[in-house]
Amino acid sequence: MTVSRGLVEAQGARFACIDPLLPAVTAPPDGDVVTAALPDGTRVAGVLTRQVHDRRSAARLWSATEVWELTPLLGSGGAAAMDALLRAWRHRMDRVGAADHDSACVLTWPSRDAEAARVLLDHGLVPLSVIAVRRAAPPPPDGSLVVRRATPADLDTVLTLALAELRYSALVGSTVDRPEAPELKRRTLAERLAAGGPAWLAERDGIAVGLAECAVVVSEPGNWTSTRLPPGRWGYVNCVSVLPGARGTGIGRRLMAHAHRELHRLGTVGTYLYYNPPNPLSSVFWPRQGYRPLWTVWEVRPAGALR
Repeated sequence: MTVSRGLVEAQGARFACIDPLLPAVTAPPDGDVVTAALPDGTRVAGVLTRQVHDRRSAARLWSATEVWELTPLLGSGGAAAMDALLRAWRHRMDRVGAADHDSACVLTWPSRDAEAARVLLDHGLVPLSVIAVRRAAPPPPDGSLVVRRATPADLDTVLTLALAELRYSALVGSTVDRPEAPELKRRTLAERLAAGGPAWLAERDGIAVGLAECAVVVSEPGNWTSTRLPPGRWGYVNCVSVLPGARGTGIGRRLMAHAHRELHRLGTVGTYLYYNPPNPLSSVFWPRQGYRPLWTVWEVRPAGALR
């Protein structure tokens, strides 16, 4: 069964009204089609995919091992359409059987659709992450902080800062501090530093106290990024970490000002990142740096807890 193109087009029109920064709605990924009917006979649909991450995959540091992800196509429908589809999803999960403890149901939806948010909460989903964007021009340099590019020789320092961020985020968000985390992080960071990926260290008295580990990605038709961001080159802020003893001193702000300038110099149209709304640090820090939510990642763990 295929999903109606009419639903895709109607949903695109609705999204454009909700938030003009949202990208064009495209056809959903391949997967199992879930459908639901509204009282007036209108039908909505979603595509359900299942992914099991390998034990050696770095994705398991920010995700459950087994993930059931639904891509809704509600057309012009609002809360009632979302409710009907989530009920159908719940019935589908009942047929799957008991879910593993390390599993999740995940759905990504525009952050500004408050009407849908109420329904998602009612079905047990939690807004654990947001994709936030920043389009403002970078601030001018002030020269008050020593910031330098990280190199492969800094791997141990970068790893220490990255693990500090991971362990804190695991307390307040979707991150999972697994036993394999140091090994997985070391491997991933070594590859990125060797490839010359944009990463910067903030130093105080010659000691690295802050890290901004970033990337440059392109949103173009056909790739995954185009389903989340408008077209163009975007800076991706993957990890920002300031050691606990240096927090609250402006290091994070000045480090990100430097990163924004450098990413802008690389030809980006803006920057984006993920942060956890329950995180008492990032939920305050990132809006102050000019970021605002574009998409919210709703999640319930384990998958069987979906209502």
